[in-house]
Amino acid sequence: MNEVFFLVEEALEGDYIAKAIGESIFTEAETMDELKINIRKAVHCHFDDDKLTRVKI
Repeated sequence: MNEVFFLVEEALEGDYIAKAIGESIFTEAETMDELKINIRKAVHCHFDDDKLTRVKI
């Protein structure tokens, strides 16, 4: 698997939104630390174990 890049934006409500570029992965959180955890979880849910790579945030 190649790298997956995320576009991270602050929502109008103050939360954070992360959208993967080129993949159907989306997650959100109230804090940036929580968003990093949610991104990691979303990537692991999206790909099969044999196609996972190390997640660096």
